[in-house]
Amino acid sequence: MKLLRYGPAGQEKPGLLDRDGKIRDLSGVVRDINGETLAPASLDRLRRLDPTTLPLVSGTPRLGPCVGSVSKIVAIGLNYRLHAEEAGAPIPKEPIFFMKAPSSICGPDDDVMIPKGSVKTDYEVELGIVIGTTARYIGVHDAQKHIAGYCVVNDVSEREFQIERGGQWTKGKSADSFCPMGPWMVSADEVPNPGALQLWTDVNGERRQNSNTSDLIFGIDHIVSYVSHFMTLLPGDVIPTGTPSGVGLGFKPPNFLKAGDRMRLSVEGLGEQNQRLVPFEG
Repeated sequence: MKLLRYGPAGQEKPGLLDRDGKIRDLSGVVRDINGETLAPASLDRLRRLDPTTLPLVSGTPRLGPCVGSVSKIVAIGLNYRLHAEEAGAPIPKEPIFFMKAPSSICGPDDDVMIPKGSVKTDYEVELGIVIGTTARYIGVHDAQKHIAGYCVVNDVSEREFQIERGGQWTKGKSADSFCPMGPWMVSADEVPNPGALQLWTDVNGERRQNSNTSDLIFGIDHIVSYVSHFMTLLPGDVIPTGTPSGVGLGFKPPNFLKAGDRMRLSVEGLGEQNQRLVPFEG
C-alpha cells in the first residue's frame, strides 16, 4: 500500500496510489496521512478498501511530503561503511543521530533552497523509517511492530554549517526545504527486506550515489530500538537511516550543489524524487 499527500503546500489531501499508478482520494476515509492514520488498526482498515471505489484524482497534482504533522525527524549519521570511509571517520560503535527541524520538510519534487551564505550544500539519499506506534525502550525483536512503513528522504545538508560552524550537526541539516520526503510511504508489509534495497542519486544526470542498504552499519530494527532508549518515538515520526558513499563532500575536490542543479534520487520500490536547486528568497 502506497500512501501519499497531494495538493498545494499546506493544503495537502490524503491519497493512495493504486496498482495502475493513479492517485485515489482518501479524504472521505481519513483526514490526513499522519500519526493517527499510521496506527496498525487504521492501516488494516485502509488495506481492506477497494481502491477502485475511491475518487480518481485527475491530472498530475503536486505531491507533498508523504507524512503530515511530523513531530520529529531523528536522522542517523555515518551509517554506511563506505560513506564513513570517504568521510575519513571511524566506523561508529553506536548509532550517531541528530535532529532535523520539522520545518525543513517539503515535497519530493519541490525546489530545494540554498541557504543564505551557503557554498557547501550537499545531497544525501536515505531510506526513511516511518513510525506507526509509540516506541519507548523497546527491544530489537519488537522494532517491526512499531514501523508503519518506509519512504525516500533526501537529507540535504550544508557542510560548512554542519562541520565548521561549531555545535552539533543539526544547524547544517535544518534549513527550509532540506528534507524532501516521499513521493509516498510504502507500508512495511510491502517492504519485506529493507536491508537489501538499492538506492541512488543523480546530479544533472550524473550518477553520484549508487549503493544498497546491505552496507548499513546498524540495521533497521537496531536503529528503532536504539533511538527509543533516548527518546519516545511517536506515530508519524521519521528516521532517515543514513546515506551511502558518493556525497559531494566525498569528492576530491568536493563537488557541492549550486543554483540550477537538479537532483534525482530513489530507493528501490519506494519511488523517485526530483528537485531543482534554487537560491534562497525571502
